[in-house]
Amino acid sequence: MTLSPISESTTHLGHYGLIAGIFDELEISDLIDTLLPKKSGHNISHSTVLKAMCINGLGFTERRLYLFPAFFENLPTERLLGEGVLPEHLNDDVFGRTLDKIQEYGATEIFNHIILQAMKHVPINPRFCHSDTTNFSVYGDYKNDDNGKTINITYGHPKDKRVDLLRFSISMVTDQKRIPLFVRALDGNSSDKKVLIKTIKEVTQNLNLDQRVYHIADSAFYTEDNVKEIGTNAFFISRVPATINESKELLMTDLILETCSDERYSCSAVKSCYGGVEQLWVVFCSEEMKKKEEKKFDEKILKELEAAEKSLKKLSNHEFACEADARMAAEQWLKENELYEFQKLEIKTKSHRLGNKKGRPRKGEDVQTFYLIEAEIKHDQEKVQEKRAKLGRFILATNDLELTPDQLLKYYKEQGTVERGFRFLKDKSFRVSEVYLKKESRIEALAMVMVLCLLLYSIAEWKLRTRLEETKEAIRNQVKKKTQTPTMKWVFFQFRRITELEIEIEGKRIKKVLNLDEETIKVLRLMGEKYEKYYM
Repeated sequence: MTLSPISESTTHLGHYGLIAGIFDELEISDLIDTLLPKKSGHNISHSTVLKAMCINGLGFTERRLYLFPAFFENLPTERLLGEGVLPEHLNDDVFGRTLDKIQEYGATEIFNHIILQAMKHVPINPRFCHSDTTNFSVYGDYKNDDNGKTINITYGHPKDKRVDLLRFSISMVTDQKRIPLFVRALDGNSSDKKVLIKTIKEVTQNLNLDQRVYHIADSAFYTEDNVKEIGTNAFFISRVPATINESKELLMTDLILETCSDERYSCSAVKSCYGGVEQLWVVFCSEEMKKKEEKKFDEKILKELEAAEKSLKKLSNHEFACEADARMAAEQWLKENELYEFQKLEIKTKSHRLGNKKGRPRKGEDVQTFYLIEAEIKHDQEKVQEKRAKLGRFILATNDLELTPDQLLKYYKEQGTVERGFRFLKDKSFRVSEVYLKKESRIEALAMVMVLCLLLYSIAEWKLRTRLEETKEAIRNQVKKKTQTPTMKWVFFQFRRITELEIEIEGKRIKKVLNLDEETIKVLRLMGEKYEKYYM
């Protein structure tokens, strides 16, 4: 009896089926096929390539996003991307053509379509739109030859402290669940002041947001022109820069501060008409911030004393024509250095020969008399303590006069959602943001893919947490305790051992998924059929 030959092979499935599942649930493939109907290469659609990019971007492999086809060599690509899609098909040319098509159509416009599509399948109801910008460093030389058609890779204000590198920026808006609603790639030296107001207007127009949505941004947004432009067309919440004169005066005013619901803060509300728009300004004092600032304040006071003494020494070398001028100059110096007082102040007279002649003047010789300031300074302790008492203060502004100070503070503090989104994009575990492209147009398209990865991750995390709460179930976290609020990063880690086994017997291929356990099966059951199909 002759035994039939048997061959077998395994590939790593891991958590990639979860990413494919959320991509399918939002029906992104159908949408992209409509927007970009042509093939990218090897008879593979642009939607399939985009799905592959997202799987790579959320690969959790500590390898960069644009590493093809090596990333797919040990993945079951036919299971994840469709029958006939093999790792060797996913090469740089295929991905490059898809990035070109995305940029040609408009990366921001495609993302807007995806968000509107996602809203049909997931109850995304933005109550807060958190707007911010960040930038990413790139290596190499970039010569923008597209005559303004693409972003300009250039030097700008580096948030990663790498002043030696060129960069590009991203403007992003997230909702209260950290789900991104908007993305646009920008020049590396873009001004936040101009970008943020433009972003708010675009989001309002593109998503047809409810009137009661709050646009929340940091102090870079708050300028007189921006406040005028937004007017009463949309509600905003922003921190008021301490550089504005009205703000400076208010921060140093003696106010009666009342304790907030969050006892770490106290506040006092006033009305303002800055920029010609009626607003509520609330001065808050944070005890935590005050303690941090007090340490810096004490160090700063000592440094400023040295600088003040140097400034006074320079003034003491100046010759004045009369005593009144000298005293006036001394008083002006005190006004400009308000934390000091004169411990000693004398106006001394000196004389020298006319015509800049050297030596002691002769008897009866005409001389020119001049006046010098001789002074010593010390801190005006009353003013120092007064300024010290005002530490930890900041002002929040809104054009919704019905908000309470407690609501205003709570809403603004949620601005961290967009910052957490940027941290996700720069997370070294995912390596979503590492860019190894030479064409500005492709970098612009890749920026959209980066934020699309965040969209898929955020919706999957939100969905799992919602399902756990609805079913009153829980899964174990990193320390083996049950939780209803796991991070998707931890869930991905739990799926790391799952593989696909392929056996071929007499020309017939049989595929089976291995290493599913109780926890991973529970996750798949909660997430639904579109996820289960990749594993069952």
